[in-house]
Amino acid sequence: MDFIPYATQSINEDDLAAVRDVLTSGWLTQGPAVPRFEQAFAGLHGVPHAVAVSNATAGLHIACLALGAGPGQTVWTSPNSFVASANCALYCGAHVDFVDIDPVTRNMGVAELDAKLQQAERDGVLPAIVIPVHFGGLACNLAPMRELADRYGFKILEDASHAVGARYNGQPIGSRYADASVFSFHPVKIVTTGEGGIVTTQDAALARRLQLLRSHGITRETGDMQHPDTGAWHYEQQCLGFNYRMTDIQAALGHSQLQRLDSFHTARERLAERYDRLLASLPLRRPARAPGPGATARSSWHLYVVEVVPGDGVADRATVFTRLREAGIGVNVHYEPIPLQPYYRGLGFHSGQFPAAEAYAAQALSIPLYPTLTDAQQDRVVAALAEALQA
Repeated sequence: MDFIPYATQSINEDDLAAVRDVLTSGWLTQGPAVPRFEQAFAGLHGVPHAVAVSNATAGLHIACLALGAGPGQTVWTSPNSFVASANCALYCGAHVDFVDIDPVTRNMGVAELDAKLQQAERDGVLPAIVIPVHFGGLACNLAPMRELADRYGFKILEDASHAVGARYNGQPIGSRYADASVFSFHPVKIVTTGEGGIVTTQDAALARRLQLLRSHGITRETGDMQHPDTGAWHYEQQCLGFNYRMTDIQAALGHSQLQRLDSFHTARERLAERYDRLLASLPLRRPARAPGPGATARSSWHLYVVEVVPGDGVADRATVFTRLREAGIGVNVHYEPIPLQPYYRGLGFHSGQFPAAEAYAAQALSIPLYPTLTDAQQDRVVAALAEALQA
C-alpha cells in the first residue's frame, strides 16, 4: 500500500526547464534570477520590497536584527510554531516570551496579546518586536494587532512561513499591517525553492538593511560608499552580516513555481472544503475559516489540522496517530509548544503557562494536504481516520 505523506512538493517540466536554464547560463548565484524572483514575489504580495534569503530562519534572524532586536530587549511570539519563530530573537541576544493562542484559530490571540501588553506596561517590560505566526496559512487578526503595536510602540514581524499568497481583509499578507514579513519556500510549503525564504517590507531603508545583512554586510553600491570609490573592484563591509544569500538556481525554481500559485491555492482550497464535508460527523475539531470577529481571510492551506475530541468510544490522540502511520497515512503534529522544548524549559518556561497552546497540541493531527492529493487518496485518509478514532 502506497504511503501518503502529509505534504510534498509539486515539480513539473517548467520547473525543471527553469533550473536547467540557470545551470547553462553562466550564473549559479548572485545573477539575474534572484532579483527577478524578488520582483515577482513582491508584485504578487502587493509590497514594494522583497529580499530573498537562504531560508526562512535566516530571514527571521536578519529581520529581527534590522528591526532592532538585541540585548536588553524582549521579543514575543506564539508558542504554537516551529522553534525558529523564537530562536531568531535569541540569535540577536534578545529575551523571548510567548503569547498564548486563540483556541479556535490556533494563532496568537488578540485578547491574550492585549492583556499581556497591559501587564507588561505596568511592569515596564514592553516588547520591542511581536512575531505573530500565520499558523497553517490562516492569517492572524492583524488589524487589532496593528492598533496595539501603534499604541504600545512595538514592531510587527510576521512569520508568514505558512502563508505564501494568503490574504487578510482582501489584501495580500505582507502588504499592510506588518513592519516586515518572512515567507518560507521549504519543499512542504506552498511554493518551493528547495530551501529558501524571503522578507517583504514597505520600508526602503529596512530593505536596504536586510540586503546588507544577508551578504556579509557588504555593499558595492557607489551611492552607499563611506569612502572614495577606488575602482570597479571596490566594495565596503559596513556592518557585521551573514552569508544568507539565495542562489539563482533556487530563485529560478521559485519564479517558475509562482506561476502556478493560483492553481496551488485552488487545489488546496478544494481539498480543504472536501475534508470539511467528509469529516463533519467525526469527533474532530476542524480548522477555523476566519481569523476573528469582523475579519476575513483566504488561507493558503499549508496545513489541514484536526484535533481529536476526547469522549466515550474515542481513541486517544497517540493511538490515532500510531494507527494512521501503520495504515500508510503520513500524519504529523504541528506543533509541540516551543516553551516546553527542553532548551526553553532551561530558560525558565514550564507546563501550564500557555494552556490554550498546550491543550491544542495534546490533540492535534496534521493530515495529508497538497495539490496533487487525489480524491481517492483523500477518501483513504478519511476512512483510515474514522477507523483509527474508534476506541
